[in-house]
Amino acid sequence: MIESLHAGNFFFHPALLFFLGACILPFVKGWGRNIFIIAVPLASLILVLFLGYGAHWQVQVGGMEITFGRVDRLSLVFAYIFCLMSIIGSLYGLHVKENRQTMAAWGYVGSALGCTLAGDYLSLFFFWEGLMVTSVCLVWLRGTEESLRAGFRYILVHTFGGLSLLAGIFVLYFQTGDITFGPMPEGVTLAAWLIMIGFLLNAAVPPLHAWLPDAYGSATVVGSVFMCAYTTKTAVYTLARAFAGFDILIPLGVIMALYGVVYAVLENDTRRLLSYHIISQVGYMVAGVGIGTEMAINGATAHAFAHILYKSLLFMGVGSVIAATGRSKFSELGGLWKYMPWTFVFTLIGGLSISAFPFFSGFISKSMVIAGAWEDHLTWAGLLLTLASAGTFLHTGLKVPYFIWFNREEPPFDPPEKEAPWNMLAAMGIAAYFCIMLGCNPQYLYAMLPYPVDYQPYTATHVMASYQLLLFTMLGFFLLLKQLKPKPLIGLDVDWFYRRASVYFMAFCRNVPAAIDTVVISRLHATVALPLLRLGSRLSSWNDIRVVDGLIDGAANSVLRFSRYMRCIAQPGSLSKYLAGMLTFLAGTVMAAVALALY
Repeated sequence: MIESLHAGNFFFHPALLFFLGACILPFVKGWGRNIFIIAVPLASLILVLFLGYGAHWQVQVGGMEITFGRVDRLSLVFAYIFCLMSIIGSLYGLHVKENRQTMAAWGYVGSALGCTLAGDYLSLFFFWEGLMVTSVCLVWLRGTEESLRAGFRYILVHTFGGLSLLAGIFVLYFQTGDITFGPMPEGVTLAAWLIMIGFLLNAAVPPLHAWLPDAYGSATVVGSVFMCAYTTKTAVYTLARAFAGFDILIPLGVIMALYGVVYAVLENDTRRLLSYHIISQVGYMVAGVGIGTEMAINGATAHAFAHILYKSLLFMGVGSVIAATGRSKFSELGGLWKYMPWTFVFTLIGGLSISAFPFFSGFISKSMVIAGAWEDHLTWAGLLLTLASAGTFLHTGLKVPYFIWFNREEPPFDPPEKEAPWNMLAAMGIAAYFCIMLGCNPQYLYAMLPYPVDYQPYTATHVMASYQLLLFTMLGFFLLLKQLKPKPLIGLDVDWFYRRASVYFMAFCRNVPAAIDTVVISRLHATVALPLLRLGSRLSSWNDIRVVDGLIDGAANSVLRFSRYMRCIAQPGSLSKYLAGMLTFLAGTVMAAVALALY
C-alpha cells in the first residue's frame, strides 16, 4: 500500500505549507482561524502520503547540486511522524489566541521537514539553522526571566553545533568536491568528526546535552510539546543517514540511556524530568544507529516514531497540569486525580508506552534496538539498555503519575475548577490512541520502516520477561517510596560548568580589560595622544593662517589693486573723460597703423 502511494513523480515540499501558513495565519480570524490551524498540518500529512520516490527540486549553485526533495523510505517515515505530530501539537495549542506561538511552531516543523528531505549538506544546513531560530522563539515566548536566559544559552550552544557542522561541510567539500548528504565517505576523518559533533549536539549526547532540560523546561506549555518531538529526532535521522554503523555511537547511546535515567529519577520539575528522559530514549536510537544492522536501524527509526507520540503525550499531560495549576514541581503537586481524571488517564498511557509495557507502542520499538544489540553479539549494550528500561518505568511510568495525581489526599493549593480545555484533551486522546493502536498492531509501523522487518515482538518469552522486569521495578518503587519522594532541590548538571565559566568571563571582562583601559589606555591618552593632538592642532592652525590664508588673501588683494587700476582707466566717472579717453585710444590706434604702414 505504501509503495503504491509513492510510485509516481509527484513532489511539492511540505515545508512550504508551514512557512506559507505561518505568514497567512495573522490575517485569518474567528472560526476560520481554528479551521486553518488544523487544515495546514493535515494538508501536509496528506501531501507526504503522495510524494514520489526519488530526487526532486534540484538546482545548480556554483557547480554544486542542491537537492531540496530526496524521498526514500528513511526520509518518509520521519516525514510521516513530523506531520502527524504537527496536527496533534496544533490542536493542543488551539486555545492560545496569540499567533506567535503557532507561527514559530510551524516554522519549526517546516525546518525539520526541510532537514528530513534535504539531499545535500548545504540545504540541510539552511534548515538546520532554521530549527534553532524557530525553536528558541518557543522558549522566549514564555516571557519570563528564566526563559530569556535559557533561550540565550540555547542559542550559544546551538551556534557552536551549527559552526561545527558548517566547518565539517567546508572540509568535506574541500576534500571530496561533493556535498551529497549520505553515508560518510572514507578518508574524511576531520570532516566526519566535525559533522558528527554538530549532529550529536542536537541529539543531546552527554556532555553536549544540558541545553535540552534547560530549554524544554523553560519553554511555553505548547512550545515544549513541539520541541520534544523535532530537534533530537531530526538529529537521529541525520545520524542514521550519514553515520550508520559508526561504532563510537554505541557507547555514546548507552551512556545517554543510563545518564538520562539517573537524572530523571533525581529531578523535581516535571518537564525537566521528561526532558532528561528524552536524552535516555534518544540514547536507544543513537545506539541503534551505531550498531548499524538492518534490525538496529529499523529499531532506531521505529523508536523515534513511537517516542514522538508518547513523549508528546507526556508533555501534553504535564503541560495541562501546569496550565490548570500554575505549578510544575512534584513537591508542590499531588491529589489531582479527582480534578483532572482524563489528563491522568492519558498521561498514564504515555507512561506505560515509554516504559515498553506490552500492547503499548514503546514495547514494539525499544525491543527492536535491544534485539539488534543481541543479534550483533553486543551483550554489554543489550544488558545496559535493558537496565535503563527498568529505570524508565521507575521515574516516568510510576513517579510522574503518582506524585502528580496521588501522594496526597488533596492538592496543597486551591484545586483547579475544571479539566484542561477540550482541544488539549482531544490532542492527548489522539496521541493516546496511536500509542495503543501501534502497540497492538505493530505491522502498521513496521511497514513504513527503511528495511523489510523480520521481527515478532509478541513472543511468550519476550512478554513474560518484560512483565517480570516491570513488576519488580514497581515493587522496588513502592518499597523505596520515601527515598524517592521529590525534594525541592536544584539539580546540578554539566551546564554548571559553562554557567560558572560565563560568570568568571564577565568578571574578567569587568576587571582586566577595564583595568587595562584605566591604567594603560587612559594614561597613554593623557601623556601621548593629547600632546600629539595639541601639536597637530597648532601646526594645522599655523598652516591655515600663514600658508592657506596668506596665499588666498594675498591673491585677493592683488586682484583688488588691479581692479582699482582698471576702474580708473575704464570707468573714470565723467563724460568728458570718457570722450577724451576714446579719442586718445583712437589717435593711438591711427598712429600705430601709420607707423606700421611706413615701416
